[in-house]
Amino acid sequence: MARLSAAGSRVVGVDRHDTDIVADLGTPEGRSAAISAVASACGGELSGVVTCAGLAGSPHRNGSLLAAVNFFGTVELLTAWRPLLAAGGGGSAVAISSNSTTVQPGIPADLVEAFLAHDEPQARDLADKVGSMATYPASKMAVAHWVRRNATGPDWAGAKVRLNAIAPGMIETPMVTGMRGDPEVGPLLDMLPMPVGRTGRPEEIAALVELLLGPDGGFFCGSVVFCDGGSDALLRTTDWPAAWDLNPRDFGRTPAS
Repeated sequence: MARLSAAGSRVVGVDRHDTDIVADLGTPEGRSAAISAVASACGGELSGVVTCAGLAGSPHRNGSLLAAVNFFGTVELLTAWRPLLAAGGGGSAVAISSNSTTVQPGIPADLVEAFLAHDEPQARDLADKVGSMATYPASKMAVAHWVRRNATGPDWAGAKVRLNAIAPGMIETPMVTGMRGDPEVGPLLDMLPMPVGRTGRPEEIAALVELLLGPDGGFFCGSVVFCDGGSDALLRTTDWPAAWDLNPRDFGRTPAS
C-alpha cells in the first residue's frame, strides 16, 4: 500500500483491523461486506486489485481457516471486482500465490480439485483432515491454477483486464516471523535453500506488484511470476518450461470422443 500510495494512487485497504475497510475474508458474510464496501468506496470503478490477504500453515491452526481465506477469500473478491476493473477501461489484478506450490512436496491433489470446483464445504472438510501445513500450498496452487484458467478468457483479457499472480518465496513479513518462532515450523524454514543467500524483502514484492499493475506490465497475462531468491529454479530446474507435446491424432477430438 505504501509504495502505490507514494506513486500517487488512491489505495483502499481491506483487513480484519486497522485499515479502510474492516472485514473477515474467512467468512462469506465478510467477503460480501468487503465486496460491497470497496465498490462503494471507489464509485464503481477500479484500476487495480491486489489480493494479498493470507494465512500461513501451522500445526496449531485449522486447515479450513486457510481454505476459506487463502483461496475463497481470493477468488470471490477477484470475481466480484472484475466488472469494476472493466468499468475503468481495463485494469489489472494481481493474486498472491507462493513458491510452496513447487518446493513443498505432498500437496493433496483432491484438495486442489475441491478448490477449483468452488466447493467450499468439501474443501474446508478436506483441509481440516490434511491440516493447515498441507492446505497452505494446496490453496496457493489452486490460486495459481485459477489465475491461469481465467486470465485469457473473455471476462478478463477479452475485457481488457489483466490477471496475473506472484509466487513469493520466504519474505521477511510478520507471517514469516511468526512461523520462525514456532518450535515445529521454525526449523523447517532453515531447510529451504535460497541461492541468493538471503530472504526476500517486502519492498521487492511491492515493486513487482507495481509493475504488474501498471502500464509497463501491460504484456503480462496469466503469468505466475516467481520471486523467491532462486529456490524454485534450484529444486525444480528442468520442470519448467515444459515442452508441449502435441499428438496430431488428437486434433479435432472432444474429451468425450
